[in-house]
Amino acid sequence: MTGWAASAPGSAPAPWTFARRDPGARDVVVRVTFCGLCASDLAALRHGDPAAFPLVAGHEMVGEVTAVGPDVAAFAVGDAVAVGNIIGSCGVCPECRAGRENDCREFPTLTYGGPDRVSGGTTQGGFSDEIVVDEHFVYASPAGLDPAGVAPLLCAGATTWSPLRRFGAGPGTTVGVVGVGGLGHLAIRFAHALGAETVAFTSSPAKGDAARALGADDVVVSSDAKEMDAQHRRCDLVLDTTGADIDLAPYLAALAVDGTYVLAGIPGRPLRVDPMSLVVGEKRIAGTGSAGVPATREMLAFCGDHGITADVEVVPAARLGEAMDRLARGDVRFRFAVDLR
Repeated sequence: MTGWAASAPGSAPAPWTFARRDPGARDVVVRVTFCGLCASDLAALRHGDPAAFPLVAGHEMVGEVTAVGPDVAAFAVGDAVAVGNIIGSCGVCPECRAGRENDCREFPTLTYGGPDRVSGGTTQGGFSDEIVVDEHFVYASPAGLDPAGVAPLLCAGATTWSPLRRFGAGPGTTVGVVGVGGLGHLAIRFAHALGAETVAFTSSPAKGDAARALGADDVVVSSDAKEMDAQHRRCDLVLDTTGADIDLAPYLAALAVDGTYVLAGIPGRPLRVDPMSLVVGEKRIAGTGSAGVPATREMLAFCGDHGITADVEVVPAARLGEAMDRLARGDVRFRFAVDLR
């Protein structure tokens, strides 16, 4: 295969020829057409374990099936498919059997930078021309949607969809989304389409119009103390998509009784929480990370039914390094999709 690999942490991605495993009986070979660029790709390529390099990143893929193993039942050559950040798991632990492969007790097989359970060696990701994946971790791509916009659904979409469903977002509930960015813009679309009253919390007043266009019923400027005070016990669920070291106190105050604050982004420092902010109102803090196979399938079907994709800027593979630089400084609205055709 040919992929766009960094030879060492911090080096610019460049074409690299490498070998993938031979397809097995349950494997699907996918020609990658678009692959989203995620902040975790940036972190891996710039700050990852040097032992994992050369490294091909990318874990938000859409493409076309070019070959299938003899035991593959769900896909055929020519099918439009998608592949996400998990391409394997032990398959036998309670979590895997419950469709929570992302929580596999032996740790899931990641699309890149992890041990390959099948062939050994290190997995390589989707910034490449083809990938070989067990059919269980291949998804039908929704018909009629822009494939470049579908690609980020495999990470950003799954990561925000899963907690919205787990914690009951829907009619009669109020969902707050912190951050109007790569994750947040999809969380707003999902919450609105699920029928929840949707409140966007943003530190940037300039993002108000964009948030409303995405489906937010209300926009709250988080840097305005009076606006934040007015949200007391408003939200049943607050989904923090920022990954920033923010003061949790005003958001926990915005939770209704029995409300849940969910971390979809990972702050750089340990959380600082006043225990009374949880005790009073019997609130909770939860985490979320990607999604299992059933939730990912459900999310993609929902997107097909409601016409939901990510807002993307498409860049050619030769400009992957430039896109990484821009992502590092926040110069994107809202995601990049790399064209690998």
